[in-house]
Amino acid sequence: MDLHELKKEQAKLSYCINLEDSFSEIKTIGAAECQVIGDKILATVVVCEFPSFKVKETKQYQLSNPLPHKIGFVAYREMPAIIEAFNRLEEEPDMLLVKGEGVLHPRRLGIASHLGLELNIPTIGVQDKLTFGNIEDGKIIVDGQVLGFVIKTNEFSNPLFASPGHNVSLKTVSEIIPKTIVHPHKLPEPLHLAHKLGRKVTRKKE
Repeated sequence: MDLHELKKEQAKLSYCINLEDSFSEIKTIGAAECQVIGDKILATVVVCEFPSFKVKETKQYQLSNPLPHKIGFVAYREMPAIIEAFNRLEEEPDMLLVKGEGVLHPRRLGIASHLGLELNIPTIGVQDKLTFGNIEDGKIIVDGQVLGFVIKTNEFSNPLFASPGHNVSLKTVSEIIPKTIVHPHKLPEPLHLAHKLGRKVTRKKE
């Protein structure tokens, strides 16, 4: 990977990110997550009805020989697998939650934002570790600008960090992510289901 060229590409694509809602109603929410199986990557995509979280559809795709992991460039490693799984869906969700960064990224183009552009779908990035920005009153600030939110899911677990990916406003992120938490699960329910389904496969391979 030529990281210098990828940085330039990320910076250029970041100008295409839309931080306004491109929808009027959310009836289905999907989730995408990748897990490692040896030298392969398994992408799992789950689509749930909202707000019941009844599972409508699940798809998986296993990618061989992915690009190596580089901080700040996760999209180039995981996105090909997620897109293959997503394209197998019979019906696209109204919104996609992605395990990883949205605009809360040094070049404002984490995997959730990059996927949103590629798939032309509203996306939100959800992280369990904060690698960028400062926390002030539950908001994540970068250069004086709010780029995400701290989401406390339960009393005894560390918080999550959510940021818009593409075609989603900051206001929607702050309002909808708490509505996706189903006690006692820490992750938003669609992401919890995607993680659980992925782990079933990876355990068999271990």
